[in-house]
Amino acid sequence: MPSFDTVCEADFVEVKNAVENAAKEIGTRFDFKGTSAALELKDKEITLFGDADFQLQQVEDILRNKLTKRSVDVRFLDVQKPQKIGGDKLKQLVKVKNGIEAELAKKLQKLIKDSKLKVQAAIQGDSVRITGAKRDDLQAAMALIRKDLADHPLSFNNFRD
Repeated sequence: MPSFDTVCEADFVEVKNAVENAAKEIGTRFDFKGTSAALELKDKEITLFGDADFQLQQVEDILRNKLTKRSVDVRFLDVQKPQKIGGDKLKQLVKVKNGIEAELAKKLQKLIKDSKLKVQAAIQGDSVRITGAKRDDLQAAMALIRKDLADHPLSFNNFRD
C-alpha cells in the first residue's frame, strides 16, 4: 500500500555549518571587537551571547542570514527570551525544532480525516505516516498539508509505492 511520512527535521549538518560561519563573521566584524558577542551550538540548541538586546538581535540576524544562505528554513528556530548573566551581559537560547509535536500531529491527523480523501494518517513517534490506496490521493494529501499548514516547516520522505 503506498505511503509517505510527514516529518519536521532540519538538516543539522547545514545548521552546524551556518553556526560556524556566523561565529567566524562575528569574530571578524569591527562593531563586535572587544564585546562578548558570540554564539555556540550544543546538541540541538544554539546559545547567543551579547552585551545588550541590540547586540543579541544583530547576532540573531547574522545567524538567520547564514541559515538562509545554507537553505535551512528559519521556521525551525524557536527563539527564547534573553536572560541576564553576570554583569551586563545577556544570553539567549535558540532551540532547533526536530520532530512533530503531539499537538501538531493531532491537528494534521484531523485535517486528513476531515478532507474526505481516501487516505489514513497514523502518528508514529515524531512523524505522521499517511497511507492510501492510490498515489494520486497521497499527492492530493501532500498538497493539502502544504496549503493548510504553511506556517510549519514540514517535509515529506519515505515515499513508497
